[in-house]
Amino acid sequence: MGLQALFFYLFAFVAVASAFMVIWAKNPVHSVLFLILTFVNASGLFLLTGAEFVAMILLVVYVGAVAVLFLFVVMMLDIDFTKLRATALEYTPVGVLIGLILAAELVIVIGGSMFSPSVAKSVSMPIPAPETRTNTAALGDVLYTHYAYFFQIAGLVLLVAMIGAIVLTLKHRTDVKRQNIAKQVARSPETGMAITNPKPGQGL
Repeated sequence: MGLQALFFYLFAFVAVASAFMVIWAKNPVHSVLFLILTFVNASGLFLLTGAEFVAMILLVVYVGAVAVLFLFVVMMLDIDFTKLRATALEYTPVGVLIGLILAAELVIVIGGSMFSPSVAKSVSMPIPAPETRTNTAALGDVLYTHYAYFFQIAGLVLLVAMIGAIVLTLKHRTDVKRQNIAKQVARSPETGMAITNPKPGQGL
């Protein structure tokens, strides 16, 4: 069994097992932790195929998106944080297990690259491009030259989706006085002041 096959079976087994635990775990916190572990191992599989840009995007975008999604779920479900803090110790074994697995994988990857800098070329599949042009550089050329406008449009769509999610989950309290900028700007002299004619001896 070659080194590439060994890493493939390692990442694939942990990814499939953690993906199964996402739907098997009854606690939503455990499910999110296992989902993050699935993303990390999926990025390792992408690294084996030479797609380092996709692997980093999977870590940065999807792991960050899962954390934000979990935050919105907590806001919408109105979870009792007092009870959650009281049972925080119950999450420790699962968190420690996932942390040890991630730490072991990081030690394997970083340690292997330190002791043998050429191990990445022997593990990953060859990239069908010149040796002076990496996968990330080739993708950057395509995104920021041929598809620059589409890339900007995709960013605007994601921005609108983020603002929409914030608006949907925002709850205004009725017992708090808030400024209405549009109402203040639209004020006229008739609505801004009132002319009265008080009688002698009467106040306003």
